[in-house]
Amino acid sequence: MIKILFVCLGNICRSPMAEFVMKDLVEKKHLTTEFYITSAATSSEEIGNPVHHGTRNKLKELGISTAGKLAVQLKKKDYGNYDYILGMEQRNITGIMRIVGSDQKGKVKRLLDYGLNPRDIADPWYTGDFDVTYNDVKEGCEALLDFILKSEGYN
Repeated sequence: MIKILFVCLGNICRSPMAEFVMKDLVEKKHLTTEFYITSAATSSEEIGNPVHHGTRNKLKELGISTAGKLAVQLKKKDYGNYDYILGMEQRNITGIMRIVGSDQKGKVKRLLDYGLNPRDIADPWYTGDFDVTYNDVKEGCEALLDFILKSEGYN
């Protein structure tokens, strides 16, 4: 089983968006039993809160539900539990490393590092633009899934 953890600052906007977009992509390829996908925060600010209404509404437009998701915080032990730990921006990587300590196995990257145009994904909490964030998240999730499927011999 391939285990993926998406991480952002609060786990209410970008990382749950990535979690549910990736779950949708995997489901469409009939590979749900091959993957475990979730998300977490580097901060404790939003712990226990539901997905931000902007993310919820954007994904609802696309027929993707975020029902039941509440923000959780990344823990040091998560490093050993996941194959891929993906931050949305460089500041998230810094936060991830603060929590997990080191990345000897090269598991920690920005989501869009897997794309053709590596970059940060802007936080819609500040920009208010959930469409741009969704496009970036979708681009990153598609690139990551292609990478995984090729490296694991699915393609």
